[in-house]
Amino acid sequence: MAKGLGRGLDALFTDLGPDKNSSVQDISVKEIRPNPHQPRKIFNEEAIEELKQSIQSHGILQPIVLRKSIKGYEIVAGERRYRAAKAAGMKEVPAIVKELTEAQMMELALLENLQREDLTVMEEAAAYQLIIDKLKVTQAELASRIGKSRPHISNYVRLLDLPAGIQEMIAEGKLSMGHARALLGVKPHKKQFEAAQKTAEEGWTVRQLENWIREEKENVSHETKPVKKDVFILDREEALRERFGTTVQIRQSKSGKKGKIEIEYMSTDDLNRILEMLDNKG
Repeated sequence: MAKGLGRGLDALFTDLGPDKNSSVQDISVKEIRPNPHQPRKIFNEEAIEELKQSIQSHGILQPIVLRKSIKGYEIVAGERRYRAAKAAGMKEVPAIVKELTEAQMMELALLENLQREDLTVMEEAAAYQLIIDKLKVTQAELASRIGKSRPHISNYVRLLDLPAGIQEMIAEGKLSMGHARALLGVKPHKKQFEAAQKTAEEGWTVRQLENWIREEKENVSHETKPVKKDVFILDREEALRERFGTTVQIRQSKSGKKGKIEIEYMSTDDLNRILEMLDNKG
């Protein structure tokens, strides 16, 4: 668990302060419903089964956190425990009821899942974008609140620009975060999907995918025949792509004495992120 995340979750609970319903109480399972802002969409059934068996033997060791709603209660944190308890046939579960706003509820749900590393890449990306939209915060503000860096937030949110088919491959684990970032620089979408399929079917590494993308761009170029890049330039390109989280090309003249560095950005916010990194010199 990242230190920033731990401080973020603890700090948020501290900010809420004690309320009259903060003591542990038994709440009927029938009165509880899932968090409508739950970022996690996929729950591992084997993990739920293991937790169910543990609950049957030892009970629920950590109370579920709930929020009072118009009809019953909504889960803020602990949906996996709730599902396991329900599967175990429990009629009531120990819970702490907090008075929370929609914004606080969304933030707590995200932080809990990030701490437990329960989210897929695409679930995390969608959760960040949802909070940005609902709470009207910038990527930098969200990063500060949850203990992540701004480039981390930006790199995930950019994945939502990928076609649905590629997002599904990422969600299913067929493509990694590194693959996804490389694919963002491929145009048009038809070529992007072709690259994604080849990567998934042939088990390409990120480096193999990047090499394929580079070769395809050189093959379709209508400019003068590109100068073959030496190993040092290729290594520098990869280092810059990793640093900026986007496609970077170092283009040399035939003489090799001059050239240009191209850094791709996907949106105004992405451009500002890159400019901020350049201003900070790292």
